[in-house]
Amino acid sequence: MNDLPLLSLLVFLPWAGALALAALPGLSDRAARGFALACSLTTLVLGLVVLAGFNPAVVGYQFAEQHAWIRALHVNYRLGLDGLSLLLVLLTGIVSPLALAAAARGARDVRLLGLLFLVLQGSALGVFLALDFFHWFIFWELSLVPAFFLIKLWGGPGAGRAAYQFVVYTIAGSAFMLLGFAALYAVTGTLDFSALAKLGAAGQLAVLLGPKAVLAVFLGVFAGLAVKVPLFPFHTWLPPAYAEAPTGVSMFLTGVMSKMGVYGFLRVLWPIFPAQLHACAGPLLWLALGGVVLGAFAAMRQTDLKRMVAYSSVNHLSYCLLALFAVAAGTTPGGPAAVSALSGTVLQLFNHGLSAAALFYGVGVLERRSGGRRGLNDFGGVRTAAPVFAGLCGIAMFSSLGLPGLNGFVGEFLIFRGVFGLAPGTAAIATLGLLATALFLLTFWQRVFHGPRAGAAAGSFPDLDRGELLTFLPLVALMFLFGVLPHLLTGLINPLVTAWVTPLTLP
Repeated sequence: MNDLPLLSLLVFLPWAGALALAALPGLSDRAARGFALACSLTTLVLGLVVLAGFNPAVVGYQFAEQHAWIRALHVNYRLGLDGLSLLLVLLTGIVSPLALAAAARGARDVRLLGLLFLVLQGSALGVFLALDFFHWFIFWELSLVPAFFLIKLWGGPGAGRAAYQFVVYTIAGSAFMLLGFAALYAVTGTLDFSALAKLGAAGQLAVLLGPKAVLAVFLGVFAGLAVKVPLFPFHTWLPPAYAEAPTGVSMFLTGVMSKMGVYGFLRVLWPIFPAQLHACAGPLLWLALGGVVLGAFAAMRQTDLKRMVAYSSVNHLSYCLLALFAVAAGTTPGGPAAVSALSGTVLQLFNHGLSAAALFYGVGVLERRSGGRRGLNDFGGVRTAAPVFAGLCGIAMFSSLGLPGLNGFVGEFLIFRGVFGLAPGTAAIATLGLLATALFLLTFWQRVFHGPRAGAAAGSFPDLDRGELLTFLPLVALMFLFGVLPHLLTGLINPLVTAWVTPLTLP
């Protein structure tokens, strides 16, 4: 088993499925849907195989693969996996087939949709596993192509504008990042993340580039990652993209693709530019705080349920950046507060992927039952009409709210425990985001699901069918599992997080 290139299989099996769909134009929609789902499920199957052979006590990369690729440029094809990568691979394996099933339900041209979805899935996996910037950046940019067409071709009335805005923002950020790494390659001769991290930790990049130039390179790489998360104020592309995308695509965008940006902060920016990050952490901490508070208050003002969940994603991912920048700004490397903040960040990435995907699916069910309506005031008494759906959607909402016993609580608790120890004033202000989150989610719960049946729920409003249950139940079951047994996740990342803390807080 150790001789198998498991990580390459993880990345390229979805792409092989996409090629097969492209080569079989005569498939019926039902056959194409089943084949695409089978290919998508390979990520979860192989992820569990990797999990079975993974040793959490090893801090370095496992299941490593390295082959010479472009010798003239010193570019190697290099893949590796640690606890952070493993959690995101498992998250991709969970969310992707569920999102694909939701997207393909009743869609036109399921073969093309499945093809694009599998390309997107493989590209995301490549980002989580690649350890050389050259092919990491290829995966990073390639993910934009299928995401663009999935939004534009299967999205709502404003899908074209939203898709173009999404691509323009992301490509603009990526251009700055590419220029930054081109400068690094010019002075170091390598694009290998590990080699660059060693140079960055030793302060050699500042010597080779000069203090001002290395700061400019840092800001370029930062811009590319900040747009992808997105960090406030680079977030304006996200609400229209998530709102106009079809339900399954919204599930993938928030559940997996948004995690690519935070992963880039941890895997790329932080190890390579520790001193520059420490120097800029103060202002960046306020930007993250803006995302926490303003994202929650923006969500509270929405009447479109999809835009509300989209702004909620800005709020929840900003918790991760708040913790990261608080650690970077700290003066006590290796302290328990820093370990807590970083552990909470990684858990929040995984847990938010589950709860946000479930919320988008819940809004999609409302939209499908009502003929396209998804306003906050378009429903009433859904709990009476569809009690099973109301129960599952309520669990997803309370998970997003951070209710103890559900998965969303653990990550948020660790983040705030850590940030209070590192930047208590910032943490105190951030609690306003928690309050606003409670207000808009409970308002959603009250108006849509309680009271007399009204609006779109006044007529025929059937409960979940078997296919919808099979999509919703796994997400909800995992919310309970990781809420009650969070050590199943923390056991994979604790040694890694402890090893991160000192290099990430170098002055």
